[in-house]
Amino acid sequence: MSAQTATADAARSKFGTFGGVFTPNVLTILGVIMFLRFGQITGQAGIGHAILILLAAKLITSLTSFSLAAIATNTRVKGGGAYYLISRSLGVEFGGGIAFVFYLAQSVSVAMYVIGFAEAFVVAFPDIATDQRIVATVANGAVLLTVLVGAGWAIRIQYLILLILAGALVSFALGAIPAFSLQTVAANFAPAYSSGQSALTMFALFFPAATGIMAGANMSGDLRDPAKSLPLGTFAAIGVTATVYLGLIILLGGGVDRATLISNNLVMNDIAIWPMLIVAGVFAATLSSALGSMLGAPRIIQAFARDRVFTSLRFLGRGSGAGDEPRRATILTAIVSQAAIMLGDLNAIAPIITMFFMVTYGTLNLACFYEYYSSNPSFRPRFKYSHWALALLGAIGCLVAMLLMDAVWAIVSLIAMGLLYWTIRSIGIRARWGDVRSGMAFERARQALLSLEKEPPHPKNWRPIILALGAASSGRRRIAEYGHWLTAGRGVLSLGQVVGEGTENRLERSYQVERLIRQTIAKEDIEAFPAVVVDDDLLGGLKSLLQCHGIGGVRPNTVLLGWSDDPDELERFANVLRLSERLQQNIVVVKSETEFEPWEVSPGEIHIWWHGRKNGPLMLLLAHLLTQNDEFRRRKIRLIHVIPDEAGREQAHQHLVQLTERARIEVEPMIVVSENLREALINVSRNAAVVFKGFNPPAKGEHIQFYQEFEVLTEGLPEVVLVSSAQRVDLEA
Repeated sequence: MSAQTATADAARSKFGTFGGVFTPNVLTILGVIMFLRFGQITGQAGIGHAILILLAAKLITSLTSFSLAAIATNTRVKGGGAYYLISRSLGVEFGGGIAFVFYLAQSVSVAMYVIGFAEAFVVAFPDIATDQRIVATVANGAVLLTVLVGAGWAIRIQYLILLILAGALVSFALGAIPAFSLQTVAANFAPAYSSGQSALTMFALFFPAATGIMAGANMSGDLRDPAKSLPLGTFAAIGVTATVYLGLIILLGGGVDRATLISNNLVMNDIAIWPMLIVAGVFAATLSSALGSMLGAPRIIQAFARDRVFTSLRFLGRGSGAGDEPRRATILTAIVSQAAIMLGDLNAIAPIITMFFMVTYGTLNLACFYEYYSSNPSFRPRFKYSHWALALLGAIGCLVAMLLMDAVWAIVSLIAMGLLYWTIRSIGIRARWGDVRSGMAFERARQALLSLEKEPPHPKNWRPIILALGAASSGRRRIAEYGHWLTAGRGVLSLGQVVGEGTENRLERSYQVERLIRQTIAKEDIEAFPAVVVDDDLLGGLKSLLQCHGIGGVRPNTVLLGWSDDPDELERFANVLRLSERLQQNIVVVKSETEFEPWEVSPGEIHIWWHGRKNGPLMLLLAHLLTQNDEFRRRKIRLIHVIPDEAGREQAHQHLVQLTERARIEVEPMIVVSENLREALINVSRNAAVVFKGFNPPAKGEHIQFYQEFEVLTEGLPEVVLVSSAQRVDLEA
């Protein structure tokens, strides 16, 4: 058989809109709740509230369907249904949480449907069986065997079940219409809730009957054209089932007294013109819904396992046969369902399922909202009737409904989702697909940059935006560390590199160096960006970096570099300092006489040698930023001022105290009386961890004198940070 023929056969074996989406959706929606609990809901809530409950449920599922249609028509949908759609939008963390929640929802739904079947079976055939759990267990096993045969056979059975269901509804309608009375409508219109019941409890009981919209999505991998079939089949199913439920409310509310509605779970059987069709309908609806959930749930966990989020689940990703049937996952689903069957109470299981579905629907709506919010050009759904406001309304509606139904269980559900998110995130899984998070980050960054552009810069909002030169070079690791410490989560750090061309392909050379810088950033766990310019002229490349790197209000304001000990490089080093000054850049030069281990710092205090407001405010602020890191967090900052004689001590001390009080930085002022700055530095700061000292870049031709002066001045100090301020830093702001 040729590959082309095999592909054609595979396409023919998949399902269309009617068989793959509309039919499973309708059969799941018109299930056990409709036949066994809808009379109770109508009796308790009355016709008016029952219609409102129906509208609320359909509103949530309709809004979710808009989101489902938008996401499904924007991507090539594979197996996994809601999990696949959410994980490819919000990422593997959200998707993984939904995989567990939605899988449990579908698995427990199987239990709900077979319990409904057992309840009806015991009433219809009391001589055959009286224990609902035994009947439900047998039914669970029968559904399992049916699904293990294959999805194709199960789908074909659903056509027969759909006919039986239609016959049951016709039988009920023919019996209910003659009994319809306006007097009964009036008597049953208002609510009459029993003790402990309310509109919210009835909504929680009914909502699982509206959740079948995901039955088709769960089969997404088995559809010929998911992008076309999912929206069309889902909306058609919602419209048809909404009409059916509305008709049932009117016929039940207008044809049966309230007491009978509440007490008789098989009231539809008593009204129908052919009662056995109702019994057959109950059996068909419950078993078909169980079949749909048993088909869908394994495909969710199979898709999740194949994404290899948890390696322990990989065995569930194995498929069997030509149809890639998830038989291992199907057996697991039957086990989960059987555990839920042991609860044996339809009323207890339905609210749990409601909460699971609400979480899933809310997250799906959130995914669609974020896709719109990110304004990502790749989000181009073929379904044109969705909107971010509808998606947001759907997400909020799910959250509000959860809190109103049961605030405690709603909070527990959200915490469980949060724990699943945190667990998957902590594993450090890197998805092999793109998701909306990068688009959201881009949009937030775009909006923030535009906002910064509108606001004039103010000294109060000054932040260190540092361009660290040569930090990724061999032997310059300390520069990158200081760049990280000085930004301290409050600024932006770029590791800049000017490299000679060395090759005719400038772009290739740039990418090569940028990759090396990224490796350094990842290895050292530094929050930084690479910035590379290929230019044979160092000053020309530096000009390009300083003038062109950054965007809007996020441009470098500080150049960070290391002290040059190479006599042959002194002139070029001085040229870099002068160029940075001309371009109005603050300059920070790190001079270390000690070889440090990675991220190691010397013991001792942080000393700032104050010589006025030219460089002093910036030094004080940078020293404060150092103390925001764990390595310097409990280090004392000492602000030191040298005076020539004892007479000015008190006045100088008061000046420093007032300065630090206005700056709101914890420092200890210190006055040193000395006429020899070199001696004062050694005597006071030889045991300091870091010494901040101001400087002015050397004039042209004075670079040797500049070098010698600072070599002598700082000799014996373990680490010195030289600072030249070119921008106003307002410590009092």
